[in-house]
Amino acid sequence: MQEAQDLRARLQTAEQALADLRAEVERNDAKMHRTQQRELRLLHSEDLQTLLHELIDGIQRNHGLQQVTVVLCDPNHDIRHLLLAAGTPAENFDGLLMVESLTGLAPQYVALRQPWLGAFAACDHQLIFPGVSNLASVAMIPLTHRRRLIGSLNLGSDDKKRFTREHSADFLAHLGVIASYCIDNTINRARLLRSGFTDVLTGWHNRRYLQVRLHEELARARRDQAHIACLILDVDHFKSVNDTYGHAAGDHVLQEIANRVDAQVRKSDVAARYGGEEFVVLLPDTPIDAAVTLAERIRGAVSSAPYEMPGGPTREITASIGIAGITPDEDADDLKTLGEALIAHADVALYEAKSAGRNRVAVDGGP
Repeated sequence: MQEAQDLRARLQTAEQALADLRAEVERNDAKMHRTQQRELRLLHSEDLQTLLHELIDGIQRNHGLQQVTVVLCDPNHDIRHLLLAAGTPAENFDGLLMVESLTGLAPQYVALRQPWLGAFAACDHQLIFPGVSNLASVAMIPLTHRRRLIGSLNLGSDDKKRFTREHSADFLAHLGVIASYCIDNTINRARLLRSGFTDVLTGWHNRRYLQVRLHEELARARRDQAHIACLILDVDHFKSVNDTYGHAAGDHVLQEIANRVDAQVRKSDVAARYGGEEFVVLLPDTPIDAAVTLAERIRGAVSSAPYEMPGGPTREITASIGIAGITPDEDADDLKTLGEALIAHADVALYEAKSAGRNRVAVDGGP
């Protein structure tokens, strides 16, 4: 009798172990399915914006994490500019941290070649998990480009047992490889798209890019009730340069002028070649008096030194600049027309500067 009971107990134990094993297999299958689906979403991301949302919001939602962040080292602001050109500034992404150097951000970056798992320490991790105080464990997954560390995908949990040194990191390492590949792919795609916004001769943005950014900056100015100024610069007597020295000399002059102007504008300004010998600079959150000061500085830079022409001669070059500005009304809804009016008024001011003798700055009241 006792033997039968023992046998029944062992059978029940075996059945329970089998049920537990089956449940674990089902959980692993479900986990693998979710993993495959997530990787497919990452691989199918058509642009950098979509990819970042999948990496940050998607992983946080699918895995029940308290915070997910992506750190990207962008010392030349290349990625920032790509996002800005696409109409989605880096500041729009919660959880995206753009830095110029990884040094000092977290001690793990010194030797982050494989995923690092362990307890959350505010002194070490607060910069990569800003504004969160309830984390207990974290995983830092390296993001690389051509074997060079460019950042990390960071997972934060309030469960101290979620990420520990004892856990296998193979799954997270695989995720890091996929994420690194997708980031590189979407950045290259964004660069290719951005080439349609770039003037080949000067390397400045072109008129198409200006139209996109003008709408964005007017929307921001309307939201913040801020003033935006617009400068239009035209090279004085530029036709005579082409007629006398040839178009190659004219191209050289335009390149040099773009370099001199670029040295004066701020990173927050939007500079574009408008067409021919005309350049436009948008000055967000800038009053007219500050715009005039910058315009005079630009005008002085353009004429600061003679320009070398083919064959050795030099030529003095000057520029005229027109300025207009506006603070959009809160109820302004036709920003396209408003942008066209702003440029038109700056163009009127430019005509006044030309008519008054050139090599000067003129201001129009604006739309």
